[in-house]
Amino acid sequence: MEQEDSIYYMAADSDLDLSFTSIATTTTATTPSTARSSLARSSLTLSFNESRLSTASATTPSTAVPSDHHRPHSRHNNPNWEAIKAVTTLSSDGALHLRHLKLLRLVGAGDLGRVFLCRLRDYDHANFALKVVDRDALTAKKLSHVQTEAQILSSLDHPFLPTLYAHLEVSHYTCLLMDYCPNGDLHSLLRKQPSNRLPVQAVRFFVSEVLLALECLHARGIVYRDLKPENILIREDGHIMLSDFDLCFNSDISPKLEKRTQIKVGSTRYSCFSDRQREEQVTEFVAEPTTAFSRSCVGTHEYLAPELLSGNGHGNGVDWWAFGVLIYELLYGTTPFKGGSKECTLRNIASTRGVRFSEGQGDENGMAEARDLIEKLLVKDPRRRLGCARGATDIKRHPFFNGIKWPLIRTYRPPEVRGLAVKRSKSKAHVSGVSSPRRRRCFWKRLSNLMRIKSSKYSLNSNYNYYSYVNYNLRKCS
Repeated sequence: MEQEDSIYYMAADSDLDLSFTSIATTTTATTPSTARSSLARSSLTLSFNESRLSTASATTPSTAVPSDHHRPHSRHNNPNWEAIKAVTTLSSDGALHLRHLKLLRLVGAGDLGRVFLCRLRDYDHANFALKVVDRDALTAKKLSHVQTEAQILSSLDHPFLPTLYAHLEVSHYTCLLMDYCPNGDLHSLLRKQPSNRLPVQAVRFFVSEVLLALECLHARGIVYRDLKPENILIREDGHIMLSDFDLCFNSDISPKLEKRTQIKVGSTRYSCFSDRQREEQVTEFVAEPTTAFSRSCVGTHEYLAPELLSGNGHGNGVDWWAFGVLIYELLYGTTPFKGGSKECTLRNIASTRGVRFSEGQGDENGMAEARDLIEKLLVKDPRRRLGCARGATDIKRHPFFNGIKWPLIRTYRPPEVRGLAVKRSKSKAHVSGVSSPRRRRCFWKRLSNLMRIKSSKYSLNSNYNYYSYVNYNLRKCS
């Protein structure tokens, strides 16, 4: 079984070079208990404030790999893109090169490469994360993971997924320039909380954004396979960003529009009847890689799905299983099937035993809905697991997410939790949909004036991402 955990190192801010040798060595630094083998380090020297190459590769120019994917949303009002545009405009060949980057410090290292905090020279207002991979130090299998990650990153354009600003090839090194998240990862934030758990409202905020990120990946036929708190980074504004796409695999996808009829009961000003039935026909967009199939056993053992352990193959359901494990860990501070050892944990996952909940935390508002959602996601049979058939479309309708206005979720104010420093922006609403009453009334008054068309038969449902046709049927009085 191949498992991918992160090893984090911190370097002091100085002018010392980060010299890597070509020999794999074992680190003596103190690492978290989840750390695995040390990084096979390369011969590339990256200086903190000079960004120079000090080996034979110093004379090798860097080559920018163009992206074939147009990403209009990531470029909108993004200071990072503006800084890169300014640098490339002054560049002799109109491209970004390694010499344009100024490295500040090492922020992390993993199984495939190291990540540095860097800036563009003469542009100190834009921070980036530079992932450096030594291709010569990797096996053919891990090299394919690097290529998969670069390919996926180049195609992404979503607020909760990273933006690939540049893909540079220099000598035998691959350099990926991406977003930098100063608030660390969700795992570190969780360890700062009392009893290592978050309040229900905070959990709802974070997992709602994770859900949208997974929805985007699945709509592209990408199965993530590495969902865990360590891979959920927190941006400067408190919103999340998924990271590490080297364990993903691609599959075919057949997007479709499905119609569904639902009955609602309510009143109307156009009738003397105080109570009536409203038949609502909704058209939903469904794009789920239901035919995805792989036999590779990869991931973190506490998040592995039962079908992945069986070795008979798995598909998109492993992501929805991991999504349920994630919600459980954020609420309870531990994973649902954790045992005394790794082998015991794997036996618990593979057994017929269902998920169990600890006592004493069921009184918090929303906890009952959260438990129900977890039970539906942690179904051992993927054919009956929530999300496996219609993906995020079905999960969004669960009562746990009631009140979430999905098109507006980027404007929600992040939760106030211990250890999370958020750069506030104007007009942010809480995830529960509650902001200051005056601001809320003014906002919805302006929105209702904009949306009001008296003769229109169409309405926007606030809890789903679709437009609905409403057909009113009056109920006869008895």
